[in-house]
Amino acid sequence: MKMSKFTINNPKFKVVFLSLLGLSVFMVSFKNISFEQPKFSLENYKVEEGFELKLIASESMLKAPVSMDFDNKGRMWVVEMIGYMPNLEGIGEEIPNGRIRILEDINKDGVIDRSKVFLDKLVLPRALAHVYGGLLYVDGPKLWFVEIINDKPGKKTLVDPVYAEGGNVEHSSNGLMMNIDNWIYNANYNFRYQLKNGKWIKEPTSNRGQWGITRDNFGRLYYNNNSTQLQGDFVLPNRVIRNRFFRPTAAENQRLTNNKVFPIHPTSVNRGYQKGVLDDKGMLVDVTAACGPLVYRGGAFPESYNQNVFVCVPEANLIKRNILTFKNTQTTAAQAIEKKEFIASTDEGFRPVNLFNGPDGAMYIVDMHRGIIQHKAYISQYLTEQLASKKLDTLQNAGRILKVTHKATKLNPVPDFSKASAAQLVALLSNSNGWLRDRAQQVLIQKKDLSVKNELIALTKNGNEFSTAIHALYVLEGLNALSFDLLSDVVKQSKQPETIAHALGLMERFATTQQVAKMKEISTQLLAQTNETIDLYLAVSLNPWLKLSEAIFLPLLSEIEKKYADRRIFQEAIVSSLEGKEEKYLVTQNPTAVLKSNLTLAVNNHQKKEMNPIFVKETNVVDNRTKGLQLFRSICATCHGADGKGIQELAPPLKGSEYIDGSMNRLAAIILHGVSGPIHVSGKLYKLNNEMPALINNKAISDQDIVDIIRFTQNAFAKEGKNISVEDVKKMRERKPVGNGILTEKQLLEDDFDK
Repeated sequence: MKMSKFTINNPKFKVVFLSLLGLSVFMVSFKNISFEQPKFSLENYKVEEGFELKLIASESMLKAPVSMDFDNKGRMWVVEMIGYMPNLEGIGEEIPNGRIRILEDINKDGVIDRSKVFLDKLVLPRALAHVYGGLLYVDGPKLWFVEIINDKPGKKTLVDPVYAEGGNVEHSSNGLMMNIDNWIYNANYNFRYQLKNGKWIKEPTSNRGQWGITRDNFGRLYYNNNSTQLQGDFVLPNRVIRNRFFRPTAAENQRLTNNKVFPIHPTSVNRGYQKGVLDDKGMLVDVTAACGPLVYRGGAFPESYNQNVFVCVPEANLIKRNILTFKNTQTTAAQAIEKKEFIASTDEGFRPVNLFNGPDGAMYIVDMHRGIIQHKAYISQYLTEQLASKKLDTLQNAGRILKVTHKATKLNPVPDFSKASAAQLVALLSNSNGWLRDRAQQVLIQKKDLSVKNELIALTKNGNEFSTAIHALYVLEGLNALSFDLLSDVVKQSKQPETIAHALGLMERFATTQQVAKMKEISTQLLAQTNETIDLYLAVSLNPWLKLSEAIFLPLLSEIEKKYADRRIFQEAIVSSLEGKEEKYLVTQNPTAVLKSNLTLAVNNHQKKEMNPIFVKETNVVDNRTKGLQLFRSICATCHGADGKGIQELAPPLKGSEYIDGSMNRLAAIILHGVSGPIHVSGKLYKLNNEMPALINNKAISDQDIVDIIRFTQNAFAKEGKNISVEDVKKMRERKPVGNGILTEKQLLEDDFDK
């Protein structure tokens, strides 16, 4: 056996050729390779003074990224949603071409130089999370958990078969964020998840936002929707929704700031033709596609940036910065620098859709980098023409990951959590970087190492701005190492109201008759402090104690009520806590007018069996626009074409048609009763040999379905969209054409359908 070998002695490369039995094997030592860095110019990007923007991965390494997470080694895992709007007609979205990639910086120069596929053949994947030592991810409507074995997928577990059922991709569940309370929360879905004792738990929570979710150090959640830049909850999740027959309106889903936006160039937006959408210079006035919010908790920006909220505005090619202000039980946000954005670009391909804190303290931007960011169900003819004229519809399958750092701050070294000891992980709970604290908390729970229990207990008595005590409490909770006495000590000794708030919630599981006297003493002591945060969370935590002793705890709840009689958030907290005790409270405690009204509403809802929708809703409902698109494609597009341009010898075009731009009642009549014979459209005669089929006898198609079809055509093909009601459609259903019941061109032109 003969083997020959030669080496190229180049400092950038170490290449070895082995010739064995006439076959050549090409071997590369990656350690010494100098990879070509992505080309990127900052000329089209304006970044706030003091900060730097760096491209660390581009389309040579990934395509159409929409979300990401870091593993325990600090590597990036990126979701590629390649199937989203592959063309202006949105045809082909169901193709399983989505992927999850692992991105690595092998030579540690800060730029990704290795990319490998972990999972492929996914349908519109939109979120992932490294949790419980594996990967939680979305594939089509399903939520999966997969074990990771040497960077390869192992055993798969179906967590939720209907996770993203219903709606289009812009309105289906995403986010998958582990919160400090050991629960995984979502955007656009009313359920949260947890793996406990080997079983996945799914339970209702409030529905939040549209795309992206984030949290502050305390554990409150923040989110947004297309037209609302930033929303948030004033309270911790699941604390004011205990009463199934009452829906809070003051404690959750609050708008925190205005929607003003300050782009540096005119951009193509969906409703740009409507008054007030653009200013006289063609600049966007308010957000129309806000998404991917992030509370910065990285610890590597100046102190004044801690817990600022950054928001993606992809339609205007920018990222906003808001300063959060916490005042007792309320939160507000405001533009950081007047009329100036944190990042603004004139590159119309810059499409930031998600933001993340990194293990090094930097902020990471997921830039989908594409032309079309509006789903077909919603895209207007105006935007379609704008994108086509700029050839933005040809910008496909690109994508970038950008990194934001501060020039005066050194980034943190990234520890390898897979090799960290329990003691090292406990130390990380006090780190200024929230990502490190969060991951240390979860890895400590996975280790199940009780040798650090005393160190964790000691941390629960500490108070700092990084919520170290709260992290320690939930590590102990995950290790099943909590007790009533331990939590009682935390409540009595802590000087931090936020820590007390969490401890009170954790004490609920220990509510027993034997602890009633101690809880009464604790409650009395807490009320004497007259602290709004403590009083609010005491109110919401008394629910299980009320079931043990109404005589003791109803008067305590009444004391809180009277103290905050004009505060709606407190009144809602009390209604939540009084689940099942509303009538008793009404009779015995003489509630204020506000609380009396809310309690009466809850009682009436209970009698009518009308629960808060989150307790009855299992899947996302298909919105009318998406339903209209689906019906159009299944019924109309076969002849008129998915693009509405018509098909030769089958049907005339819809775009530019007087029947689309004219009377809506006439259009409804056409859909219901069909059309027979030659017909002129836009001055051209179409001599068709077939009849347009009527839907009037199709029992599967409702009047609302007809409305949805028409509204879709108005959005997609009309010069100026018009509305129609179900009542209008009913009238046209009853107005049958004379003769054989099918409309002719003569009838369409001569009849006044709007009479």
